[in-house]
Amino acid sequence: MGPVPAPLADPAVRRVALVRLRVGLGDLLCSVPALRALRRARPDVHVSLVTWPEMRPVVDRMSAYVDELLPFPGHPGIPERPPDLVGWPAFVAATAQRRFDLAVQCYGNTAAANVVTAALGARLIGGFAPTGWQPSRDADLHLDYPVRLHEVERHLRLMQLLGVPLGPDAGRMEFPIRPAEEAAHSALLVAHGLRPGRYVVVHPGASSPSRRWPARRFAAAADALAAEGLDVVLTGVRGEQEITAAAASAMTADPVDLTGRTSLGGLAALLRDAAVTISNDTGTAHLAAAVGGRSVVVFLTGEPWRWAHPGDRHAAVRVDVGCNPCPHLDCPIDHRCATRVTPAMVVRAARQVLAGPAHRAG
Repeated sequence: MGPVPAPLADPAVRRVALVRLRVGLGDLLCSVPALRALRRARPDVHVSLVTWPEMRPVVDRMSAYVDELLPFPGHPGIPERPPDLVGWPAFVAATAQRRFDLAVQCYGNTAAANVVTAALGARLIGGFAPTGWQPSRDADLHLDYPVRLHEVERHLRLMQLLGVPLGPDAGRMEFPIRPAEEAAHSALLVAHGLRPGRYVVVHPGASSPSRRWPARRFAAAADALAAEGLDVVLTGVRGEQEITAAAASAMTADPVDLTGRTSLGGLAALLRDAAVTISNDTGTAHLAAAVGGRSVVVFLTGEPWRWAHPGDRHAAVRVDVGCNPCPHLDCPIDHRCATRVTPAMVVRAARQVLAGPAHRAG
């Protein structure tokens, strides 16, 4: 008898659950290359993405690679949302009805996600093996969590372990923009007198205060680029209006404030056509990469080796202060990782990126 094929190379494996319990735009965008590789290799496989229901607008953009979103109610040990213990039995029953051939933990370095994956009742279980955790079954279908790999690469490695071949463009990011969004984007540019390639997008928000470079420093960097002939566009979600207003009030130049005024696809088009996007380590940076834009990302508490996109279209600005990266949502000391990054450092990085290649389709 020959060797047993990897599950995603086995024609008998037809229904797959991917446990991706993230709420971040960037997390899901970085999963797309692995999802694309799976679909190319096995177009016959039905893919269910187990994640939070509020991520549906993002998952809908992955419809070429994902067949359904299976809403996750939460579970103890998964930090993104408080668990809905009342909804858990119905969730488990829904997964049992699907009779998954394979369930894959592609959440991360957290053993609680392996508990969730096992609860799906799949015939085979694989995925990331968190640090210090040992699988009780299907050990050869688990990948020791690759801590130092980029987020895109670690998911590709997992697909490869499970039997998916990788092509030369395996790591390419992507994000589809719909025709109606293109039309709205064109109208928005005209309404504000913006020209593709002649404006810089400045995105000063981030989900946690520890990942936010001060708004006044964003303003100083934006003013420096405005002095070089670029228009400045401020972006953010509705809840970030106070942050973008602080940046706008600190600027000498007159920015176009589009905070909360673009759809997800509209923001993607805005980033694609910008000369460069300057942001914190947040989903907007990944969206810029996905649509072929250029970016400068300020890393404070985050991990650039995990989240910074490679190539001369992107730059990461970071100062090693000895305590970063760190897990704190609010800095317990003096936020030195933010105060030691100067506007001049960011402007210098932006100039280097602007001197590189022009737009490339994502």
